[in-house]
Amino acid sequence: MPLPARIPASYTRTAKVLHWLVALFILTNLVIGLRMERFPGYSHKSPEWNGILFWHGSIGAVVLWLAIARIIWRTGHRPPPLPGSIPPWQAWIAHGVHALLYLAMLALPLSGYAHRVAGNHPVSFFGLWRWPDLLAPNESLRVLFGSIHVDLALALGGLLILHVGAVLKHLLVNRDGVAKRML
Repeated sequence: MPLPARIPASYTRTAKVLHWLVALFILTNLVIGLRMERFPGYSHKSPEWNGILFWHGSIGAVVLWLAIARIIWRTGHRPPPLPGSIPPWQAWIAHGVHALLYLAMLALPLSGYAHRVAGNHPVSFFGLWRWPDLLAPNESLRVLFGSIHVDLALALGGLLILHVGAVLKHLLVNRDGVAKRML
């Protein structure tokens, strides 16, 4: 009879590196995205505006690829289980928030790409190459994807607040080791 697979007490080093890289790039892009309309002297047609979009879009592509890498890694590596002391409803919420975070990590960069391409603006990856234009220019789609992009960014911000709040609860109140699995 085969022995059951060992359940890890902590996330793998690769999972931790991917998690913290994604966190860094998401927070960077959220700050850029929330502030880009307020940078002094930046109008939507200025070279500075295009520079901001260049960095914002390139970082968004990094988030997308890192999220895909995280999903691929996770399919072959079981995460550590939650302690039995966590009520089932809290575990359900934790899994739901994580699923929504993954969905946002995929949908947000794609909606930003669609917004730019529908607006007939080239999208490059740090100037190394240009992403293909998979949509024809279309003002209605540009506006739609722009709205979706902003709404997803705000939703992601809310999910991150829930996520960080849960981390702080486990670190400071419960002290049950849940948060330390990712450190």
